[in-house]
Amino acid sequence: MNHNASKSIFFGCWLAAAAVITPLADAQVDTVPEVPSSIQAPAGQKVIWRAHASGAQIYVCQVGSDSEPPHWMLKAPEAELRNDSGTLIGQHYAGPTWKHEDGSEVTGKVVTRADSPDSTSIPWLLLTAAGHRGSGVLSRVTSIQRIHTKGGQTPSAPCDAAKLGTETKIPYTADYYFYAP
Repeated sequence: MNHNASKSIFFGCWLAAAAVITPLADAQVDTVPEVPSSIQAPAGQKVIWRAHASGAQIYVCQVGSDSEPPHWMLKAPEAELRNDSGTLIGQHYAGPTWKHEDGSEVTGKVVTRADSPDSTSIPWLLLTAAGHRGSGVLSRVTSIQRIHTKGGQTPSAPCDAAKLGTETKIPYTADYYFYAP
């Protein structure tokens, strides 16, 4: 066999192997992360997808009840979701909602929280799915964890009557784990 034929066979085998490996990498199926017991996913659920989020927590200076002074309230997250390779695979926004590039969405409701090991970061969360749209990867999600948070804490700037209605974006990163039975 000549050298070029040998290269062609090797390249063909490599492409075939890549075709088999790629779907597994895209599936992003992971082992269960180590988390405090208060935010562990319910028994019988397995990780089906994971995403790395980078963006901002958006806060608004507003008055709560009549007896409360103005304070910063979380309005919504605004983040891009990426896989382990850094490829954009979705968005995270108000709801809270996560949208996969396949069009599927899941909206969550906080069940419980645990302080982040980093005291300057937003808490770790366990959420339950409160709604779905589409028929892709997120359509089966029943629980979501937010862990490995960095940043995103309530603004340190004062919130007073002069700043009512002001929005501030605080950068944050986190890992989101999505579970299904």
